[in-house]
Amino acid sequence: MALTIDALRCPQNHRCPMLPICPVGAISQQGHGLPAIDPAKCIECGKCVRHCGKQAVHKAETHG
Repeated sequence: MALTIDALRCPQNHRCPMLPICPVGAISQQGHGLPAIDPAKCIECGKCVRHCGKQAVHKAETHG
């Protein structure tokens, strides 16, 4: 299951501190917008989940 970033929890007003935390560079960000996690690169190590101060990173829920 892929990781995702909750736009309601992420302040999106600064450079995401999770960018350097990701060991495989799966997190990207355009300007100060909502960061994105590339599921093709993400190894689901959980570092971003544990280190996000806003608890905005979590496993994506699948429906259906």
